[in-house]
Amino acid sequence: MTTRIARPAPVPGRSRALPATIGSQAFLLLLALAFLAPVAWALISAFKPATQIISDPVGLDLTALTLDNYRRMFADVPIGQGFLNTAVVLVAKGAITLFCAPLAAYAFAKYRFPGRDLLFGMVLITLMLPTIVLIIPLLLEMKALGWVNTYQALVLPGAVDAFAIFWMRQVIADVPDELLDAARVDGAGEFGIFTRIVLPVIRPALAGLAVLTVMNIYNDFVWPVVVASSERMATLQVVLSTLAQNITGNRVGADYATVTGELLAAASIALIPLLLVFVALQRHFINGILAGSVKG
Repeated sequence: MTTRIARPAPVPGRSRALPATIGSQAFLLLLALAFLAPVAWALISAFKPATQIISDPVGLDLTALTLDNYRRMFADVPIGQGFLNTAVVLVAKGAITLFCAPLAAYAFAKYRFPGRDLLFGMVLITLMLPTIVLIIPLLLEMKALGWVNTYQALVLPGAVDAFAIFWMRQVIADVPDELLDAARVDGAGEFGIFTRIVLPVIRPALAGLAVLTVMNIYNDFVWPVVVASSERMATLQVVLSTLAQNITGNRVGADYATVTGELLAAASIALIPLLLVFVALQRHFINGILAGSVKG
């Protein structure tokens, strides 16, 4: 007597799903390489001699690698002052955004008061206004206050961002009202409810907002270049935009190759802080982006 071992029935669609998954991963890998290739080229070329960057852009001679571009860049460009100004603005403006936006969102999401929807709609309308439309009125206001070329002008305008309020409001709206009511019954104050109940729940979304806020402030160029025209108050992005003029102005006979090498060196230095922040907080950033996307 022979015994037949029953084989499991094939799962419908499984054979087709595997090639589709491999194809998707291959496409994403190619897309990632396309995005990373220019960054990798800039980082590597910053260590090449200036003349070699122009004569042989894609070649790489490991024996010719040098730090000359970085030495000349630090001597010609006040990039340290740009980093300092950006750090001050980043800490002050980021703290205001991450403190005020969740509080405003909590009020819009959980309180009922006359004109709430109208006021929230006005906040959303500001998202539709191009930044260029607001520059002239804001600049006139800063001039009237005597804040041109000051940290106040760099920090306060736009510190409470409408997008941050909208995002936090959508996340806080999913917090069960029963948790808040139970805390009120136990005698907790409103600010205590926010800090002890709401904040731990929305922490992933708040971490994602922190990453986006850091990126937006760090990369901001239009407003700083308008309101902080002096070299003493220039942020990093403004310093990078005037690199070529600073290099040619500080060195007689600086050619195109020299300028290119120092530009790549400065861009590489500017990339490091943002890259470190994203690598350190990428898990929180992804969780924050997904926060509130799953209902139930």
